[in-house]
Amino acid sequence: MSRTVSAWVTSGEDFLGVTGPFPVDIPWWAEAEPVVALLERTLDVPVLVLRLLTVRGGEGGRDGHVTYHVEALEPPAPGKLEQRDVDRRLLAADDARRAPWARADGLRELLDWASRTLAALGRPVTGPVEQRRTWNLAGLFRLPTARGPVWLKATPRFATDEAAVIAAFARVDAHLVPTVLAAGERRMLLEHIPGEDCWTADAVTVEAGVRRFVAAQAALAGRRPPGLRDRRDRVLGDKVRELLDGTVELNITDQERRVAGKLTSRWDQLPACGLPDTLVHADFHPGNWRSDGRPPVVVDFADAHWGNPVLDCLRLCDFLPEAVRPTAARVWADAWKAHAPASDPARALALAEPLAHLAYAVRYQEFLDGIEASERPYHEGDPATAIRQALRCAAQPSPDSVEVAG
Repeated sequence: MSRTVSAWVTSGEDFLGVTGPFPVDIPWWAEAEPVVALLERTLDVPVLVLRLLTVRGGEGGRDGHVTYHVEALEPPAPGKLEQRDVDRRLLAADDARRAPWARADGLRELLDWASRTLAALGRPVTGPVEQRRTWNLAGLFRLPTARGPVWLKATPRFATDEAAVIAAFARVDAHLVPTVLAAGERRMLLEHIPGEDCWTADAVTVEAGVRRFVAAQAALAGRRPPGLRDRRDRVLGDKVRELLDGTVELNITDQERRVAGKLTSRWDQLPACGLPDTLVHADFHPGNWRSDGRPPVVVDFADAHWGNPVLDCLRLCDFLPEAVRPTAARVWADAWKAHAPASDPARALALAEPLAHLAYAVRYQEFLDGIEASERPYHEGDPATAIRQALRCAAQPSPDSVEVAG
């Protein structure tokens, strides 16, 4: 299945009409670039995608038919849009949880801030801003300048202060993270990182990335940045128990809830593995690495927290090609053993394998609690899926896992 899109187009307070459906090459709902390109060819005016209105079909943030609210920066010529009977309440309805970049005025303010800031830095924008991605977790834009592209990223209220996290890592390894050119409230401008995302990372890239990141985490142990979310073992265990206490509708069975609850006792065992609390990326998959052949640069710290670093290795292994996963686990365990000789990283991996998925369930529920209703299809069902994955991991541990009680 692929993605088709329609657009309900406004200009300021005026509803101008509808266009679509059109097929687009990229299936992911959040990928705005092909939608913008298609609509600009169709309407012959610059546009920006504000937010998702409805979805039919598809799942996991991809495929199906997606209707977007689109803002035209100039009115298109007569006849470019159809005057269909649509439920304009979807456009008029406001929600306190709506992201600033999902509002026309908020998006203009964000882009104006970026242009003014870059001009003040001697890097004026030299062409049209490219909207690359927009959804409830981020707005991502590419701004051309004479000295190369700059990336603008905006994040919601429930995201971590990425600029502060990047600054903390940069103090111990400046080349591990992107260069922040400027930052404001829930927004930052980043220097472009050459290379490619590392979704298909080979063993050499994985080893370089893991060793480098573990070294930085070891250096930051005991140096918690102010305001960073506390997700130490005890705190995270309590968060999962709260999620499972029956007050949140998770669409899981009572049996699944009980078995998942029993797994939370493993958090009481993790401290004995001897890993220090440190700065955890919390979404350390290879798509958040970029490399041009050199050791990877790590990006996207919106979920970062203070806690047990074992969660990063498990997240990485979940997304790596299967042949490379044993390398990642071995290199990670060896690296932590070198930095914390009294620790038992291998046992931490075995204990935490199902716990990592329970931690994701907590975070996914935080997403759902923090976003407006029309954007819920992005994450609906994710907490239940993560809980069931935790149960599968506990029932069938990875081949390399040691036997764990509980």
